[in-house]
Amino acid sequence: MSCHRKRSTKYCWSRMKHRHVHVTPLEGGHTMNQRKKQILGGVLVCVFILSLVHCDALKAGTAEKQAYILEKDVVYGTGGDVELTLDLARPTTGKGPFPALVFLFGGGYRSGSKSRWYSEIREAAKRGYVAVAINYRLTRELENGKPKYPFPAQVHDGKCAVRWIRANARTYTIDQNRIGVVGFSAGGNLALMLGLTDSSDGLEGDCGNGGMSSRVQAVVNLAGGTDLVLHYQIYPFYYGALVGGTPEQVPERYKAASPLTYVSPDDPPVLSLCGTSDHVLPQEELLDERMRAVGASHTLIVKEGVGHSQFALANFSKDNPVWEFFETHLKKGEE
Repeated sequence: MSCHRKRSTKYCWSRMKHRHVHVTPLEGGHTMNQRKKQILGGVLVCVFILSLVHCDALKAGTAEKQAYILEKDVVYGTGGDVELTLDLARPTTGKGPFPALVFLFGGGYRSGSKSRWYSEIREAAKRGYVAVAINYRLTRELENGKPKYPFPAQVHDGKCAVRWIRANARTYTIDQNRIGVVGFSAGGNLALMLGLTDSSDGLEGDCGNGGMSSRVQAVVNLAGGTDLVLHYQIYPFYYGALVGGTPEQVPERYKAASPLTYVSPDDPPVLSLCGTSDHVLPQEELLDERMRAVGASHTLIVKEGVGHSQFALANFSKDNPVWEFFETHLKKGEE
C-alpha cells in the first residue's frame, strides 16, 4: 500500500550551539522515532498473523497426511521385460477390511502414467478405499519398427494388478471380494476388459500371482472404446498400433480387443459416462444396449455439451455419480 502526503518543512536555530537543524514533521505531529515504532509494531503484527496462517496450513496438511498412507512405485509384477509398478493409498482410520479400487490412465495406449491419478487415489483413501493407480505397458516402445507391447499386454497387466491386490489383501486390509476398476479413455476400455472378460477368454497373462482370480465386482468406464473397429475410425494411429494393423487386416484381433465381444449376463455392474460432444458416445450406447439385452447391469450417464474430458465427466474431489456407484456396489452392507 502506498500513500502520498504533502510535506511541510521549517527551520529552527538552537541557541546553545547555534547549529542549523532541519526538522521534517510527520502527520499528527509524531516524531520520526515514534513513526519507526509504529512501523515496527505493524511488521510484528503481520508476522504474527502470517505465522498463524502458516500453522493452520501445516495442521491441515498434517491432518490430510494422517487420513491416508501413500506408498509409491510398488512392484506388482513383471510384464515381459518390464517391471510393473503402482502407487497405493490406504486409509488410516476404520477397522477394514476395505474395498479396493484400481485406477487406469488414458492416453491411447501410447502415453500416460499412473501419476495422472495421484489426487484421486488419495481422495479414495480418505473415503475408505484402498486405491491403486497402475502403470501398464504402452505401444510407444518399438522393436524392429513395430510396437513391442501390443494388445493384449495391457489387459495382462491390468489383470496382474487385480491378482496382486488379492495376494496382498491381508497386508493392506483389503476385502478381496470387493474390488472395482475405473479408467478414462484407453483406461476406460481397459477397465471394461477387466470387468467383462474371465479366465476362459485367455487374457490372464503370466506376470504374477497366477493362483489368484482377476475378477472385479464393479466397473466405471469414462468414455472408453467398446467396439475397436469403430474406435479405429476415430483414432487410427493409436489403435492400429495397439491391435497390430487395420480392421480389414486383423479383424479377429479387433474383435478380441473389444469389450462388446465379452458381454454376458454374469458381468459385474458397469457405469459409463460420456459427453454429447464426444465421438465415442455411439459406442457407449452400443454397450448399454448390449448389456441390457442380456440382463446385465449397466448405467449410462450422458453429459450435455461435454467432449472427451476426464475432469468434465467426473470431478473426483467432489461427490459425483462415480463415488455413488462404488458406494452402492462395493460398500453396501458395511457397518
